Amino acid sequence: MKPTKMRNELIYHPTFHTRSKQLGSQLSEDLRKKYGKKSVRVIEGDSIKIVRGEFKGVDGKISKVSTKKSSVAVEGVKKEKTKGDKFDVYIHTSNLLVTGLNTEDKWRIAKLEGKKPSGKPIVTEKATKVVTEKATKKEITKETKVAKTQKKEVEK
Repeated sequence: MKPTKMRNELIYHPTFHTRSKQLGSQLSEDLRKKYGKKSVRVIEGDSIKIVRGEFKGVDGKISKVSTKKSSVAVEGVKKEKTKGDKFDVYIHTSNLLVTGLNTEDKWRIAKLEGKKPSGKPIVTEKATKVVTEKATKKEITKETKVAKTQKKEVEK
């Protein structure tokens, strides 16, 4: 693909999915060891540290996420206008280091830990075990067929 087309797709006219992927920030050393990942998409409520720019060294929580600007507003990071009004400063996500994650989203944490996010426990009568993976319809029908054939054999 031509470089101009790639530039247009990724920078000037990206899809929502591509724009969301561009909102990633590096994880701190302890979070890297815990989750085995180098970066994560930032959301509101994550604790971060600014590593580059005018506000370098400032710690805070993310208050707003702007997908259009590929940047975030941090609580406590504001600039003052000449008239005295204060406004949020948006900082690009590549200039951030994530020091703490917002754990309200269980799906996100499961994804980070490498587990299946939709895994719900299913109890089977036959084995009386809790199965952590999601059972498909085929597996359930096979189990019921096996149970029916066993009942027929017992009746004979």
